[in-house]
Amino acid sequence: MAKPNLRPDHNGTQRAAFESAKKKIFATQTVCGICGKPVDFGFKFPHPLSPCIDHIFPVAKGGHPSAIENLQLAHMCCNRQKSDKLIEKQRFEDDVKLVSNRMLPQTFDWKNL
Repeated sequence: MAKPNLRPDHNGTQRAAFESAKKKIFATQTVCGICGKPVDFGFKFPHPLSPCIDHIFPVAKGGHPSAIENLQLAHMCCNRQKSDKLIEKQRFEDDVKLVSNRMLPQTFDWKNL
């Protein structure tokens, strides 16, 4: 006999707040908070790269189950690998500056290096 799921964000008092926060995150975030790579919303569960919600501070360790500040977008495989471990919140640069070779000097004196 399977044991009942007692987590409040799955089927308890926090379920509606969790679903609301999940919709906001799916609408505003595009990058996995764990690995930093883009999340493709075309993949659906149970695909390993399907989008899911990760609790930054795990519920099992006392994290709030539905506070939007404790939730982030993640790939399902990244979230499973993280499990209930505590990791430092990742910061990823959205502003990648491209340097064109046209901006480099046309000549350079390699002998005087």
